[in-house]
Amino acid sequence: MPTVSHVELNKAAQLFRKELLIMAVIGLEATLQHMTLRTGIRYKETVGQLGGPVELMPYTGTLADADDNIAITGRDIETFLGQSIKLFDPNALLSTLYGSAITKGDALKGVPINKAVLTLMISKISEGLNKSIFGAVRNAAGKTTSTLFNGFDTIAAADIVAGNISVAKKNEYDFTAAITSSNALDMLKAYYRAASDELKDVPTKLMVPRSISDAYNDDYQTTVGAAPYNKEFNKTFLEGTSNLCEIVPLIGKKASPFLQLTTKENMLVGVNQTGEEEQIEVRRGDNPFKLQFITTMFFGTQYETISPEKLLVGKLFV
Repeated sequence: MPTVSHVELNKAAQLFRKELLIMAVIGLEATLQHMTLRTGIRYKETVGQLGGPVELMPYTGTLADADDNIAITGRDIETFLGQSIKLFDPNALLSTLYGSAITKGDALKGVPINKAVLTLMISKISEGLNKSIFGAVRNAAGKTTSTLFNGFDTIAAADIVAGNISVAKKNEYDFTAAITSSNALDMLKAYYRAASDELKDVPTKLMVPRSISDAYNDDYQTTVGAAPYNKEFNKTFLEGTSNLCEIVPLIGKKASPFLQLTTKENMLVGVNQTGEEEQIEVRRGDNPFKLQFITTMFFGTQYETISPEKLLVGKLFV
C-alpha cells in the first residue's frame, strides 16, 4: 500500500483546489437537482422578482395611459464564509480507500492517491451541508455546519414572523391536522390546490420529510388499490396534478416544521467557488501521527421570491 505525506497532500490540495471545492457542491447532488445553484456569490447578492402588470391595450398613439407601477422586489442571498479544520490520520484514510469496493485492484491504477484522500475528506463536508440545508440557523459562535448559514426553513420562519409570508398573502398554508398514512393523499392534494393558479400551471417541487413521502405512498396504495394505472409503490408525483408536482423527500427535511411547494428556479443555493478566500490546505500539526485538513468556502440559501406565484409554504400541524 502506498504512503502519503503532508507535503504531497498539500501539493495535491493546491493542484486540485478548484476541482475539490466543486466536489463539495457535487456531493449535494441529491438535493441540488431540485434547486438552482448560484456561483460567484461572496457574502451578499440581491435577487428578486419583477412585479406589476405590463398590459398590451388598444393603440391610441399617446402616452396618456402610461404608468410606473413596475417594481422589483429584492431579496438578499447571503453566503457565509465557513471553515473546516480537522485532524486526520492519512494512513487510516488509505486503509479506508483500499478497503472500499470502488478502489480495489485494478480500479486503483492511475488514481492520484493524494487526491483520493482529499476527496474523501471533502465528501464529509457535503454530508453536513445536505443535512443542514433547510434547518441551519446562523450563529457566528457555532461549531457545526448547522450554524454556518440560514437554511430554507429558517428563512421561511423569519418571513412568517415578519408577516411577509402569511395565509392572508396566500403564500402560507396551515395544516389543521397531522399528516398520516390514512390522510396524506387528501392532505397534500388540499395543500396543492390552495396554491395560486400561476404556481399550479408550472412544474413544481413539493419538498417533504421522508416520513410524509412514506405516508403518502401508504395512503395511496390503500385508497387506490389495484387500479390499472397503479403499477408501482413509490409515487414521485402528486395524484391529480398531471405530473406537474413532484414529491421530493429530502434528508434535510427530517423533523422540518414546513413543506415547500415551489419551483426549482426559486430555491437558490449560493456558493462562491472563485474567490481567493476559498482554500484547501494540509498541514502538519502538533500530533506527529496526524495531519490538519483545512478548508474554507462560502455557502448560503435563499428564495428568489416569496410571491405566491412561486411559493406556498406549508406549516405542519403540531
